Amino acid sequence: MTQDQVIQDQTDSSRLDGDAGFAARSFLRSGGLTSDQVRRRPVIGIATSWSELNPCNLPTRPMAEAVKRGVAAAGGIALEFPTISLAESLIHPTTMLLRNLMAMDVEEMISASPIDAVVLLGGCDKTVAAQLMGALSADKPALSLTTGPRPAGRWRGGELTIDDSWRIADERRSGLLDDRAWHEVEGCISPGPGVCNVMGTAVTLAMIAEILGFAPPGSSLLPAGSPQRLASAEQAGARAVELARDPVLPSRLVTREALTDAWRLVCATGGSTNAVIHLQALAGRAGVRLSTRHLREASRTTPTLGQVRPNGPHTLADLHDEGGVPAVVRELGPLLHLDRPTADGSNWREVAAGTAPGPGRALRPAADPVHPHGAIAVLHGSLAPRSAVIKRSAASPRLLRHTGPALVFDGLADLRARIDDPDLPVTADTVLVLRGAGPIGGPGMAEVGGLPIPAKLYRAGVRDMVRVSDARMSGTAAGTVVLHVTPEAAVGGPLALVRDGDPIRLDVPAGTLDLLVDPDTLDRRARDTPPATAPRPARGYRRLYADHVGQADEGCDFDFLHATPEETP
Repeated sequence: MTQDQVIQDQTDSSRLDGDAGFAARSFLRSGGLTSDQVRRRPVIGIATSWSELNPCNLPTRPMAEAVKRGVAAAGGIALEFPTISLAESLIHPTTMLLRNLMAMDVEEMISASPIDAVVLLGGCDKTVAAQLMGALSADKPALSLTTGPRPAGRWRGGELTIDDSWRIADERRSGLLDDRAWHEVEGCISPGPGVCNVMGTAVTLAMIAEILGFAPPGSSLLPAGSPQRLASAEQAGARAVELARDPVLPSRLVTREALTDAWRLVCATGGSTNAVIHLQALAGRAGVRLSTRHLREASRTTPTLGQVRPNGPHTLADLHDEGGVPAVVRELGPLLHLDRPTADGSNWREVAAGTAPGPGRALRPAADPVHPHGAIAVLHGSLAPRSAVIKRSAASPRLLRHTGPALVFDGLADLRARIDDPDLPVTADTVLVLRGAGPIGGPGMAEVGGLPIPAKLYRAGVRDMVRVSDARMSGTAAGTVVLHVTPEAAVGGPLALVRDGDPIRLDVPAGTLDLLVDPDTLDRRARDTPPATAPRPARGYRRLYADHVGQADEGCDFDFLHATPEETP
């Protein structure tokens, strides 16, 4: 230790032993900490979203203990604190309604607490997005660790992953699955805690955290509860101490180049369509302009390499065995900004160079891609003037160019009431339209965009149709589903003017989504029947949400949480 360091330590010790720190030290000691521990620096916060209302996040408890071991071994002290927790399957009407609330919770706890760096422990998708958003706005050194995918289930001699739940639900609705089987499979599909075990939103967000530089390289696909994941957590604790002493701030990590690289990763692997919303939210927090035209071009120039469920036959374990995110970076190398830092202190050029090529099953080489363009396409057109998205890799190739008559559902209640009506005027060529399900109309933009196939068509063998909505879709789902139509119907977007029978043309190769109705007719409709708007909540968080939430192409974040010009790095 140098003389300057000794003097600094003595100065810090003198300050900590003064009156100003007495209350903090005495209260911390009431929890069992020693005199030495409450004087130790740096202080590493562990922001955890552990909750019994969020099974995806249950593994964060042993992970927190592992982080603490790493922090202590590196000479720091770790203090764990909770934030709200969001589980998509349990929160009504949707966790997306509360993502910004959680992000504010995370930001204020990091900003207000006497910590020098933070380790974010989460799992379920909006949880991870909220943690990254909050940490970016707080701008203290931060690492992100997710719980990892849960194990696959078994039922009647076959393996089950979470994406099978959509098929099982369709079979139940259509009378192809009896009561006994329905109750039986309920206990088999999720046999342990952790996040969805396919390329859903949670795993996609974990991979995004990794490529942005918040998570250690190679960590995002480690199985939930595995010794390897706990070892990674312990290493992250030690790294957090290093970052507190030699900071790399989130504002340095979340740049236009980094966000573009993250988007290319999503497009290459067939990640969740939800990722585009969260990336836009991060861009707003960083003061970065990330237009949908830019995202469209980046997708067009990124090959699809991943073949992991629900985009192909392989598993997350296969992708991990073939190198995970570092292997994707290796294959996309010339398209990426490889000199960006990683969470372990190296850079992506070094990590990619040290990653050996795999067998090319779950991850095809760039020289022999699954498809020359990205797995997610960004669309524009008369029905989506600002944008819409579709996961090309999970759609039916025959439907990527399709024109058909619209059948419109006004909100989720209308959809549920009529979709299985045997007299529903629908054929396999019909374009199912759901509106009133966007950020304002939902409210919260729930994952209901993957409209179910009408029961009578499902029984007849129809397994996919073109579906269009201003809602989102689970990353675990598949189908020819156009999502995030912007502007949404509830704020006067063209989707509000669609009538049953109107021809809708989808052309994914051309990047277009159009309503084939003449402008005069649309103008007349707009005058005669103004679009129904969502009622404005009277009070509370929902009032704040309604007054300030942005559209999908703005990340659905609150306008007052965007970075101001003086905050922009």
